[in-house]
Amino acid sequence: MENIQTDTGREKLSFKLLVRLCAVFFKIGLCTFGGGLAMLPMLTEELSVKRQWVSRDELIDYFAIGQCTPGIIAVNVATFVGYKKQSVIGAVCATLGMIIPSILVITVLALFFSNFADTPSVKKAFSGINIAVAALLTKVVVTFIKKAVHNVFHALITAAAFVSVVFFRVHTVWIITAGLVTGLSVYLYELFKMRRKTSVSGNDEEKIK
Repeated sequence: MENIQTDTGREKLSFKLLVRLCAVFFKIGLCTFGGGLAMLPMLTEELSVKRQWVSRDELIDYFAIGQCTPGIIAVNVATFVGYKKQSVIGAVCATLGMIIPSILVITVLALFFSNFADTPSVKKAFSGINIAVAALLTKVVVTFIKKAVHNVFHALITAAAFVSVVFFRVHTVWIITAGLVTGLSVYLYELFKMRRKTSVSGNDEEKIK
């Protein structure tokens, strides 16, 4: 039987889909390192390319919202996707799928890692993981720039945010807040200009009549 899908992308409640949500996010949580941003390539592959649960642009938006909300970005994204597909219960299943691997891995590490932390082979292994994560984060930055920066104004905001964080140590909360206010201000200004232009055009037509 075909799934019934609404305009928001939410399908009819399905136990099979709930299990898939949990399983897919369990796989993502288990197989990725480096935190939420480093997970973006795998999230894109699993959610946008393979399953078309969300578009690439939606996923970028979820990451942006996840940056502004409390909690871990990847968990927030899982919650958003789960809610989109299966409402609240979908959000719960996707979130559980994402956090259970971390709980299991951290528990094991807490039990055994202290005994091997100073072992040369373990140090080398984590050095390799750090390099791989750095490469993933670089790819994420390039992806974000391609999706978010569309004109000179966007580029200036990006440059200003980068300089503020790197050179002036401005907290990311203030950077995100400033970006939010700037974006909203630009939108309101463009809306005001459009309405004013429409009003002027209407007045000119009345004068002609």
